[in-house]
Amino acid sequence: MIGIFDSGLGGLTVLRELVLRFPDASFVYLGDHANVPYGNRSSDEIVELTRRGVEALFKRGAKLVLLGCNTATAVAARRLQRVWLPDAGWPGHNILGIVAPTVEAATQTPWSVTKPLYPQKYMTDTIAVFGTTRTITSGVYIEEIRKRCPRMRIVQQASANLAGAIEDEAPESELDALVAEAVAGIVAQTGGVQPHRAILGCTHFPLVEHLFRAHLAPSTRILSQPEVVAYSLEDYLERKPHYADCDVAGLVALLTTGDADEISARARVFWPDAPAFSSARS
Repeated sequence: MIGIFDSGLGGLTVLRELVLRFPDASFVYLGDHANVPYGNRSSDEIVELTRRGVEALFKRGAKLVLLGCNTATAVAARRLQRVWLPDAGWPGHNILGIVAPTVEAATQTPWSVTKPLYPQKYMTDTIAVFGTTRTITSGVYIEEIRKRCPRMRIVQQASANLAGAIEDEAPESELDALVAEAVAGIVAQTGGVQPHRAILGCTHFPLVEHLFRAHLAPSTRILSQPEVVAYSLEDYLERKPHYADCDVAGLVALLTTGDADEISARARVFWPDAPAFSSARS
């Protein structure tokens, strides 16, 4: 069984793609809605909340947990993978984040390669990163892309209100205005040059990918995380198939630390046919 952890609902866009890509796998999703948002919390708080979520999924039978949240990945993934997991008493279990496959797709370089290699080290493409304020200020995308492609130009734009507007089912015109503002912020930084690639670094943003497509140049390749993560996980499971082992094929369970009925209703924005959420406390 594979676990997906998120502070809220955005990770459902990733889970939905994974369910389509791996119909014989089983998934359990945990949204920490009792403590959302994570963006205004300290790094130590984010690490501890993410650790609790990962361990809860391990206890539910997940051998592999994917952090379907950019903030949790940017702040907590490395510490949990390197410091907590080796001594946590969960042998044979692992944690993955969604930053790594996104960076791999942006740089065309495996995550294991942490220094420039030809021809990537000569690449001078411009990459735009759109995300929430916490993800952008973490600098994780700049750091990891520059390790592999030091000549790339990386421009970032925080979209503080877009994720909330998507979740609140704001009118299309309002969403379009927020996306247009974000793209204009990128173009202002590049002196009018459109990026070669654009990372939608928030799992809410795939729901408005069509609006980003409308405001970016036709030549700009959009890297949307659900698709990128699904391809990466497919490769990972090809090498380590035991992480996908399950007793019941095709099982999808959704758990929340919040009110299950309320969260089930809100989840329809992200996945209209999603199963109902259950309480993680039960």
